[in-house]
Amino acid sequence: MQGSRQAEFAERMFVYNYRLYDRYRQPIASMAVLADEHANWRPDCFSYGVLGSETSIRFPIAKLTDYHEQVNELLAANNSFAVVTATHILTQRTRKNDQERYKAKPLLVRLLYQRKWDKQRVIDLFGVIDWMMRLPEELEQQLWQDIETLEENEKMQYVTSVQRFEIAKVRQEGLQEGLLKGEAEMLGLILRHRFGDLSDAVVNRLKHASEDQLKEWLISAISAPTLDAVFNDDTTH
Repeated sequence: MQGSRQAEFAERMFVYNYRLYDRYRQPIASMAVLADEHANWRPDCFSYGVLGSETSIRFPIAKLTDYHEQVNELLAANNSFAVVTATHILTQRTRKNDQERYKAKPLLVRLLYQRKWDKQRVIDLFGVIDWMMRLPEELEQQLWQDIETLEENEKMQYVTSVQRFEIAKVRQEGLQEGLLKGEAEMLGLILRHRFGDLSDAVVNRLKHASEDQLKEWLISAISAPTLDAVFNDDTTH
């Protein structure tokens, strides 16, 4: 996952590939999801040559701007990545329009319940939606009322009650000590739900991560089979 345009991104993909190969001595498939807003930025290869020796890598990419006209299809798909992609696109579209974001956010939450997914999957995806689509406090309170009504109708109490208080606590910490810390805490909450207690090394890594890193890890956390896979390396122990 890459959320912003970066000159050395293709080289970084090359480094990830050869380090994984060096560790496991297995063929490695490198693939990239580009979530930035620059439609023409499409790095898909890296190479260099010296003294007659040539080294290169070419990798497939998925460019999320290509899906901006397919939001309805994404919303109809029974797929976690489709929900995350639709959330990402709608977040970009509503960046300067709180009312439009307020309309979009309950729609996404309602879809989670309509899919009849298990509780933990709904909670994890709700965490992504809630983090990406921030709302002013007044609209946020209205949203919680909408969710409570939805859960009553669906007879599924998933993200209200204790989950709501946990999210509110994280947000308050973000307001008091900085937004980035709040985002790190939110990701930590999701990782604990999926993988159990986190080591001091992982907690420390979250505290010192950039905003782009946190966003990439958040999306990876939805379907990664292990904690190591979230970070896509071997430094989480």
